[in-house]
Amino acid sequence: MKFRRLMAVMVKELRQMRRDRITLAMIVGIPVMQLLLFGYAINTNLRDLSAGIADQSRTAASRALVMDIVATGVVTPTKEAATPQELVQAMRRGEISIGVVIPPDYERRRAEGREAVQIFVDGSDNAVQSAAAQLAQMPLDGSSSPLATRTISVVGFYNPQRRSAVNIVPGLIGVILTMTMVLFTGVAIVRERERGNMELLIATPVSSAELMIGKVLPYVAIGFVQTTVVLALGMWLFQVPLGGSLLHVYIAACLLIIANLTLGLLISTGAKSQFQAMQMTFFIFLPSILLSGFMFPFAGMPKVVQWIAEALPLTHFLRLIRGVMLRGASLWELWPDVLALLAFTTVMMTAAILRFRKRLD
Repeated sequence: MKFRRLMAVMVKELRQMRRDRITLAMIVGIPVMQLLLFGYAINTNLRDLSAGIADQSRTAASRALVMDIVATGVVTPTKEAATPQELVQAMRRGEISIGVVIPPDYERRRAEGREAVQIFVDGSDNAVQSAAAQLAQMPLDGSSSPLATRTISVVGFYNPQRRSAVNIVPGLIGVILTMTMVLFTGVAIVRERERGNMELLIATPVSSAELMIGKVLPYVAIGFVQTTVVLALGMWLFQVPLGGSLLHVYIAACLLIIANLTLGLLISTGAKSQFQAMQMTFFIFLPSILLSGFMFPFAGMPKVVQWIAEALPLTHFLRLIRGVMLRGASLWELWPDVLALLAFTTVMMTAAILRFRKRLD
């Protein structure tokens, strides 16, 4: 082995890496991204959970209790209700994560040591149940008396057994679709260019929009197959419930599939090789799985990070699929997330078409 030849190969490889901007970005970007995500964005201590308050007592003591609950920082009141039923409906629509019910005879119940307060919890997110347990340990009389803490009861909805599979399996549909759909179309245009087929496509009367849409549609069927596999295995092996409409589950999956496919097309128009397309896909997949609420609680993230997460399709799909499968909600009740996915798809498809035309000029 000659040292000069070895050095020549090493220098050649370093120069090649210097020319590849995507590789350079990954060398620096991946450590920085993970440091920022895990050090700043990821927080397992839940704060500012949206809460509904049904204060049927309307006394000074009940108002003081509400102030004490808010002072913990765990919840932020976003809805007032007259009855517990209104809180349950709001929770089903995904408007709140926690409901606090204070009965009309609150003060008498507290004095007698009976159940004085009920906390409703959205069990479709296991992290929310842990936060509710913290509230249940809060004494009602300002002391640390065991009698005071026993007067608060927690009522879990949609997953009272707190089985992790019930929470994870619906989210896995979104994670798998995000990983595969973006990758499949991320290499679509690049593959045509590398194989020399792009010149033939340019010579045909096929427009840019027709080419892009034609690239997307075959993968929609593949996405439905993957959705069916995860659903069937989840319901068979882990007894994951289906509280809502199966049709709405597939509509939600279709919205995510198309959103991810259009994102993959946009990546494909900017990548110079299939390897670069895979690298760029990784930059999308890592934030999606960490910031969407699949692995870590969404409510525990800083507001700036939550705004970034709102731009990710997986964030909205998780709300839809958990709402439909676990809470039995309809897509019409979850319309903000439906509109968000439709808007994302429109923007990504338009950008991909415009960028593809620009590359043909």
